[in-house]
Amino acid sequence: MYSQELFPLNEKKYTDSLQQVIKGNTNSLSKRDAYFILSDYYRNTAPPLSKKYLENGRKSGEKDPITAALYSYYEGQYYFDLDKEKAAVSYQKAIEALSKFKGKKSDFYKALSWYSYGITLKNKEGYPYCIKIMLEKSIPAAEPYGETQMLGYLYTQLSLMLTYNAEFEKAESYNTQAIHILEKKAPHSTELFYAYLSRSGNYSYQAKGSVGKKFLDQAEKMILPYPESSANASYFYHKALYFITQQENKKALEAVERGLSYTKKFNMKLLMQMFYFQKYDTYKKLKKYKEAKELLEYVLAEKTLGMDLNNRKTIYSHLSSLNEFMGDPVQALAWEKKYSKLSDSLHTENVKLEINKLEAKFNASEKEKKIALLNAEKKQKQLEVNKKNYYLWVLSLALLFLISLLTFLFVIYTNSKKLSEQKEINLQQKIEDIKQKEELALTKAILEGEERERERVAKDLHDGLGGMLAGVKINLSTWSSTHLDPEQHKDFYKILHQLDHSVAELRHVARNLMPESLFNFGLETALNDLCEFYTRNDLDICFQSINIEKNIPLTIQLNIYRIVQELLANAVKHAQASSILLQCSQSGDSFMITVEDNGKGFEKNSKNNIKSMGFRNLRNRVNYLKGKMEVSSDSQGTTINIELTINGE
Repeated sequence: MYSQELFPLNEKKYTDSLQQVIKGNTNSLSKRDAYFILSDYYRNTAPPLSKKYLENGRKSGEKDPITAALYSYYEGQYYFDLDKEKAAVSYQKAIEALSKFKGKKSDFYKALSWYSYGITLKNKEGYPYCIKIMLEKSIPAAEPYGETQMLGYLYTQLSLMLTYNAEFEKAESYNTQAIHILEKKAPHSTELFYAYLSRSGNYSYQAKGSVGKKFLDQAEKMILPYPESSANASYFYHKALYFITQQENKKALEAVERGLSYTKKFNMKLLMQMFYFQKYDTYKKLKKYKEAKELLEYVLAEKTLGMDLNNRKTIYSHLSSLNEFMGDPVQALAWEKKYSKLSDSLHTENVKLEINKLEAKFNASEKEKKIALLNAEKKQKQLEVNKKNYYLWVLSLALLFLISLLTFLFVIYTNSKKLSEQKEINLQQKIEDIKQKEELALTKAILEGEERERERVAKDLHDGLGGMLAGVKINLSTWSSTHLDPEQHKDFYKILHQLDHSVAELRHVARNLMPESLFNFGLETALNDLCEFYTRNDLDICFQSINIEKNIPLTIQLNIYRIVQELLANAVKHAQASSILLQCSQSGDSFMITVEDNGKGFEKNSKNNIKSMGFRNLRNRVNYLKGKMEVSSDSQGTTINIELTINGE
């Protein structure tokens, strides 16, 4: 089983295309994926290069949130053959990180991470644990997306696990599903190639190699055009397995040698040892005991297969019988002792597990007895309590009747008292409502009078004094152009420039008193002009409007404009800020205003500050529109939030 992504059979073309992605002008996420895949590809043949690609992948996609999760998965791939414990930790990190994302890509990588995590623990937990992980974690992560290439791949891996545990019928069932999916969804994929090999191997392990030959032939057709592909190693392993079942030992040895050349080229240590074991088995059948013994001793010394205790026990047994065939009883006995010792050790562990199970059952039985005894005692006490409760119930009913009577009388008295109090409260409420209405009417009259006076003064300034000054300026400009020399009469032209500036300032004052853009273009445009009016070289004002409708009553628009005008004026005058944010938004009958600055702030409870910033006039307008105002200020700046009602009532 290969805990890795499967690469296309045409590996060279695929890796070349990945290199082009890295060198080209593609986006950073495409480069990230290419780096990660190349890291996985070179993890056995060139670990330093694999590590370099892994780190480059993380750097390329550092701005994408899912990159850290993908990095943990490919880090697990990098450590898979180097350090199983580190690989397991990396896969766990990937699973935890991927669980925070939703979507096909994250779920597929989560399925791969669970599968790879289970394989890293195979030697420690055994195949049942791996199969449990596949059925409960890995496959369920891929199944919601239907019959996909990924699901076909996972079914193939599950069938392999079942085959190695002699569950041939179950393995065939999952392998059939895998081939059905992959022939339909990915007919030229590496996943289908391995599914064919899995099916062939299943029959070979049942000594039905001739039945599985057609699947081996289908795999051969797929791999034949790609003699440089690392997948050839797996093909020749299953081909050798087929020849072994057919007792064609010489052909089996030829397939083994072909396969070994690929495992050495791509540094596939585990498959290399499995080839050596096939070679040993063939030598033994050919009665080449010396060569068989040397191969088996090499496999044991190399430790890849021997890490699994059951594998090591099998090798000890074979070495013992080989030495016996070769007429060396001393060595045969020595290997038999090692076999027995390891077998006893494994048996002891199994016995401990059985003892623990028996102890757990015994403890559970003892607990059940104690619970039964306690239940009996509880029932006896319950009978006694029931008798006492009967007398208590009779007494309680009598007391309850008396208490009910007293309560009824008390309720009548309380209700009569509450009625009188409620009448008084209602009267006070009516008085408060009348006062509030009078205050609102007074505020409305003051604000309307103020706006009328502003409008009158603005018109007088703009149409009267402004027009007169503009006329004087035009007459002087016309006269001076024909009677005066600019070089000789600089003082006159300086005075003319001051007059021009005065006219502009007068118009600014008039517009501030009565904004024409509000009447002509609406609230949003008027607020934008107001922000531009207050903007300076050392002050940036950002205005954000959200869903401001144009059908707001004009009087309410004018009040909103005055509120914002007051807030900006206060911020510009007192805050000493370099940046101001104004945000106005409307949601139905609610209108929200937020002003934030990065100025020096002020103490909210200070009477001087409140008075200096015109809060009294501001609160009058907010109250008039039945609004609420919140102020937050510290040394980092000031934030004012206002919510107004604009339903026109």
